[in-house]
Amino acid sequence: MQKNKTKFRRSLRDFFIVTDETSDGKLRSHITGLRRYIDKIKPNFMEGGRFSKLQSTFEAFESFLFVPDETTKCGVQIRDAVDMKRTMFFVVIALIPTLLFGIWNVGYQHVLSCGDTLNFWNIIGFGLLTTLPTIVVSYVVGLAIEFAFAQIRHHQVNEGFLVTGLLIPLVLPPDIPLWMVAIATAFAVIIGKEVFGGTGMNIVNPALLARAFLFFSYPSVMSGTSVWIADKPDAFSGATPLALLENGVSAMPSAWTMFWGGIPGSLGETSKIAILLGAILLLVCGIASLRIMASICIGGIAMGLVFNLIGGSTAMQVPFYYHLLMGGFAFGAVFMATDPVTAPQTDRGKIIYGLLIGIFAVMIRVVNPAYAEGMMLAILLMNVFSPLIDHCVIAKNIRMRKKRAINHQKATAK
Repeated sequence: MQKNKTKFRRSLRDFFIVTDETSDGKLRSHITGLRRYIDKIKPNFMEGGRFSKLQSTFEAFESFLFVPDETTKCGVQIRDAVDMKRTMFFVVIALIPTLLFGIWNVGYQHVLSCGDTLNFWNIIGFGLLTTLPTIVVSYVVGLAIEFAFAQIRHHQVNEGFLVTGLLIPLVLPPDIPLWMVAIATAFAVIIGKEVFGGTGMNIVNPALLARAFLFFSYPSVMSGTSVWIADKPDAFSGATPLALLENGVSAMPSAWTMFWGGIPGSLGETSKIAILLGAILLLVCGIASLRIMASICIGGIAMGLVFNLIGGSTAMQVPFYYHLLMGGFAFGAVFMATDPVTAPQTDRGKIIYGLLIGIFAVMIRVVNPAYAEGMMLAILLMNVFSPLIDHCVIAKNIRMRKKRAINHQKATAK
């Protein structure tokens, strides 16, 4: 029996890995059967091949399966296996808990509003049928535009939309019309990314830009205050915490309810437990910045405490920690504000950036309730000022170093 197992493992190894003796006498491991097949058809997609117009598309799928064996022509020469695509995969994995809970919550809120029996499969089935079309439309429209621009420019397909394509549905209401999703996605990819040169060149977060586009173009759908429950009956009278805040209602859901996520809201913003799981993964993998996350929370808490001290209205009297649990504050702090492209690069700049986002988000919510979801506007505003923050931090550092150098020269001269 053991002999048969060993023989099977050897045959399996020989199928995937071929070894032979090279001219210099060293044993060289060759590539898998899939790798050999890709190398066989690759000349057809290169310049002069039958399908050379699809070169960017072919390279996108090739790099999706295998880490490219390329070296940089300028800049940093050291690379590891965790390239841009692999980094994007980690972010997608971090988003899965919020996606799964969002699917469940959409079905749960629907069944709850209709007064039906809370059957797990009915909840999951309705949630899938409601949310999956939005995700499919987002990816199809966005990737089609990405591939088209890559072919026109003769560039590689950008990896950033692997995350953006999932973030867009997560920040939208579950019952939004699909044609709105398509328009918003196209606007975010073309205006938010491609006009600036693609992934890594955009100045604002594309997913938030899609939401902002819908917010100002179709405010009745994206106000952030209506009850976002698909096909809700007219008799249902629930409301999101942001709707209650805008209307001056003091009877808010409990902190625990908002923390675990049993409330109406956008697909990815309701469960703070799921968001925390994603945050832990991003921090452990070194992808997101703890400075940004922590400073956003500190800024929001500080602004909430200030309003609690003033206490001029019902919105100002809401407990300061409620702002961390309402709306998209937590989701924005973990997945939106930490975007390495649109956030500052300096350590001190990240802290300033996060503090201002937290302060502005709570300020917009309380002072101007017409824009109930202040987190979106706060992040977009600070995305624009992110380069300026880095510039000021670096300029101050240069001045301090010059001052130290002058003082050192004076001390040496004495």
